[in-house]
Amino acid sequence: MSSGRGSLLPYAAFVALALIWGVSFLFIKLGVRDMGPTVLVFVRATAGAVALVLLMRAMRRPVFGGDWKRRLLPFALMAVLNAIFPWAAIAWGEERITSGLASILNATSTLWTAILVFWILPAERPRALNYVGVLIGFAGVVVLVLPDIASHGVSGSFVGVVAVLLAAFSYAIAALFQRTRLRGMSVYEQSAGQTVVTAALSIPFAVPDLPHFHFAWLSFLAVVALGVFGTGAAYLLFYYVMNSLGAVRAVAVTLVVPVTAVFWGVVLLGESLSVPTVAGMLIVLGGIVLTNLRRSPRPQAALARDSAAA
Repeated sequence: MSSGRGSLLPYAAFVALALIWGVSFLFIKLGVRDMGPTVLVFVRATAGAVALVLLMRAMRRPVFGGDWKRRLLPFALMAVLNAIFPWAAIAWGEERITSGLASILNATSTLWTAILVFWILPAERPRALNYVGVLIGFAGVVVLVLPDIASHGVSGSFVGVVAVLLAAFSYAIAALFQRTRLRGMSVYEQSAGQTVVTAALSIPFAVPDLPHFHFAWLSFLAVVALGVFGTGAAYLLFYYVMNSLGAVRAVAVTLVVPVTAVFWGVVLLGESLSVPTVAGMLIVLGGIVLTNLRRSPRPQAALARDSAAA
């Protein structure tokens, strides 16, 4: 699969990724009710790891690659920054806020990436207009949370909002770490390596909560599907988009996710859709659009073909 800018494949992968992650917030909401955040992370990571390992064995690809010992530390860092912490934080947050609101707040990962990329990736540094988008996006977050703070003060729902915002910030750090430190590695090896390490590292966090685990087929299958598709398949798509379109544009997949996530939350979970939620979502998404407006590509800024493309 070519990673050239003229190819439509990166954009097709982008759309597929948005659709998969859109329903993920619904699955998290269903799963966390019966197994809690830490067990959910373990089940999700294990399901994703099994799916990716089976896929790579079927393709006769090495799971970690020949230099796997040197990659354990980067895989562990990605496991923490891109999986264990944000997954647990979002699940914990969804115990206190709706899945739709969580998806909107998760979209701020694009805004955090635009802030961090200023120092980390000068070649992809946004323009002044993009940073106006960042300010607008965070103004949308204020619109989302201000009515609840005014009514209830710093309540459980506000803490849930903060948890999801921290998860979005962690995703932004992980995206830039992958972009700067893991380029040149196969997306298959990145995805499988990180997911296997995530499953292993999540065990000590999940074990203390296993006695409180309540098995229910619906929630269990939701989290397994979350692992196989929302983690396994989505990682392959995300790393391909990352290497093809860049860090800020890849994380901008969250632009589409809230719309589908809010829809599924309202239709299938009966979540309320308030005026502040709609207004805040539109402002956040508008800010993300401005954040991702780009100049015409300059020759020196063009991405070289990357062996990490799938």
